[in-house]
Amino acid sequence: MIDLTVSRKIVVSLAAATVGLGLASCSSSDPLADPQAGEGGNGETITIGTANFPESEIIGQIWAEQLRADGFDVEVTSGIGSREVYLSALESGEIDIVPEYSGNLAEFYGAEIEQGANADTVNQTVQEVLPEGLAAGEFAPGESKDAFVVTSETAADFDLTSIADLANLDEVVLAGNPELAERPYGPPGFTQVYGVPAEKITMNAISDGGGPLTVAALLSGEANVADIYSTSPHLDSQGNEVDLVTLEDPENLVLPQNVLPIYRADAVPQEAIDALNGVNKDLTTADLEAMNLRNVGEEKAEPVVIASDYLKQ
Repeated sequence: MIDLTVSRKIVVSLAAATVGLGLASCSSSDPLADPQAGEGGNGETITIGTANFPESEIIGQIWAEQLRADGFDVEVTSGIGSREVYLSALESGEIDIVPEYSGNLAEFYGAEIEQGANADTVNQTVQEVLPEGLAAGEFAPGESKDAFVVTSETAADFDLTSIADLANLDEVVLAGNPELAERPYGPPGFTQVYGVPAEKITMNAISDGGGPLTVAALLSGEANVADIYSTSPHLDSQGNEVDLVTLEDPENLVLPQNVLPIYRADAVPQEAIDALNGVNKDLTTADLEAMNLRNVGEEKAEPVVIASDYLKQ
């Protein structure tokens, strides 16, 4: 989650000072070198930018492949950087479209969303807080967000299906990034929203974003619950898939994070947005997890290959 105590104005100003260099360094062909590039609304090249993690690039490549199939000239500028940097590039017109996640995006632009908000509420909020000149396409059913998982054995032994059922455990040892301890969707939310006694909960702080070290803690018994993103493959330190159970979150303790395109309204034709919306309506969380597994698992497939295969399916 973005820390909203930091002034967005200051952050974006700093990001804008470096964004040109960042874009030039992360694309095989610099779209800023051509004064006509990025003018999708005038029949010129549409530039899709992606953040600096594989899932963002996979989504960007899916959209690019679809737009090319529909006759558009498209470039992908990959690995631009953090949300501050790529949204600054979008606002300044250096790129035309970026993949985003609804809840974090709404909060980045200053929205205060009540705990328990559903996907429709969050996505409506996105439409309301976007700065002038930017617009949002339709959101996908797929979302990438914090999710709480247990081993299949723990789930069976203690009858765990939702976060509320963690109260069945004698002790809740939660593996996750250190900052999770204070997040409203972390231990405080377990107690306030789901009634899990606070005295039962301790943290096992692991700074790998729900990666192999977090999975290893779960498998070794150093933790019995772990925070792993909903689209992250469950892999051990050897790269093998592990059978884990994701606990249900019926009260939406974790804010919805549906994938959606954010774009410059004056630069991208409606026909292009219609094409992206058509792809997004079928993009599920399971699809994203499967594609991420192809990228980080044994296959190590490149995003462009994964995107092409997905669209063929």
